[in-house]
Amino acid sequence: MNRDDTTPTPAEERLVGASADREDQAVEAALRPKDLGEFIGQEKVREQLDLVLRAARARGATADHVLLSGAPGLGKTTLSMIIAAEMGAPIRITSGPAIQHAGDLASILSSLQEGEVLFLDEIHRMSRPAEEMLYMAMEDFRVDVIVGKGPGATAIPLELPPFTLVGATTRAGLLPPPLRDRFGFTAHMEFYSPHELERVVHRSASLLDVVIEPDGAAEIAGRSRGTPRIANRLLRRVRDYAQVKADGVITREIAAAALAVYEVDARGLDRLDRAVLQALLKLFGGGPVGLSTLAVAVGEERETVEEVAEPFLVREGLLARTPRGRVATPAAWAHLGLTPPHPPAAGNGQQDLFGA
Repeated sequence: MNRDDTTPTPAEERLVGASADREDQAVEAALRPKDLGEFIGQEKVREQLDLVLRAARARGATADHVLLSGAPGLGKTTLSMIIAAEMGAPIRITSGPAIQHAGDLASILSSLQEGEVLFLDEIHRMSRPAEEMLYMAMEDFRVDVIVGKGPGATAIPLELPPFTLVGATTRAGLLPPPLRDRFGFTAHMEFYSPHELERVVHRSASLLDVVIEPDGAAEIAGRSRGTPRIANRLLRRVRDYAQVKADGVITREIAAAALAVYEVDARGLDRLDRAVLQALLKLFGGGPVGLSTLAVAVGEERETVEEVAEPFLVREGLLARTPRGRVATPAAWAHLGLTPPHPPAAGNGQQDLFGA
C-alpha cells in the first residue's frame, strides 16, 4: 500500500521525533540564527566553516562545496542558510527525492546565478543519473545536456557559473565515494549537550516572548534527546501548558508537569520507547528476542520499532542489538524501576537444564 505524501509517518507524529512537520518549519524560520556568531553548539564545525568562508571572501571566490552529515534536527539547513548569508549570496533549496531525472538537475543548475548556494537536502536519495551529472557540475562547472534519443542523441555542453553546493545527509555512508570526494569541506554534526540545549531553549524563549526560569530550561533541555528541533518543539508545548494551567512562567515544576501530560519522561523517552522496553523486560525477561516478535508484542510495524524507536534506545544504552536478538541493558531495568531476573546458577548447565 502506498503512503500519501501528506500522511504523517510514525516518526513525524511523535513529539520527540526529529523530523520537521509544517509547524516546525514555520517556527524554525523565525528562530533560525542569521550568522555563525548566533549559531549555538557545533563548536568545531563552526570554527572550521568560518575559516573556509572567510578565506573564500578574501579571495573573492565562491566557497568550496560543503557536505553536512548528521541526524535530523541538528541544524544542517540552518547552516546552509548561514553559508549563503556569510557569502552574501542567494540560496536555492531542493532535495534529493525531488530530483529523479538528470533533466531535473540540469534545469536547476542552468538557472543558478554566479556565486549562488544550492542546498540539496537528503542528497543520498538523489537518482543515479542526476548524481553522475552532478560530478561534472561540481568539478568543472559544466553539464552535458543530452538532446534526442538512441543513436541520434547529441550531448550539448552547457557551461555553469561558479556556485557552491551544500549537501545534507542523514546517512553519509550511502554516498558513493566519487560524490563524497568532490566536496571541499565535510562536517559531521554531533548531538548537543544539555548545556548547549539550555542555551538554545533560552534563545528560543526570548524570540517567542516566553518567560522561562533557568531550571525550567534545564528540564526541557534534559528531555530533548540532544536535538535543538525537539527542544524547540517541547518548549512550545510547555509554553501552552504554562499559559493554560499556570501564570505563563515556565519553571522546572511546570515543565515537568507539562511533559508528563505529553508522556515524555525525564530521559526523553515517549510512549513508543517505553512500550518497547516494557515488552522486552516484562514479556521476554530482557531478551534476547527477535525484532519481529518484539514489534508484534508492541503492536507496531517492524520498521517502526527498528527505525523510529531503537536508534535512541541504543544511543542511550538502554537496548543492545545482538546476533541473537534485542537485549535490554541494566540501565533499562533501572529506568523502568524493575528488578532484572537472577542470573543462572553457576555450574556446567546440564543440572539446571534437566533439574537434576
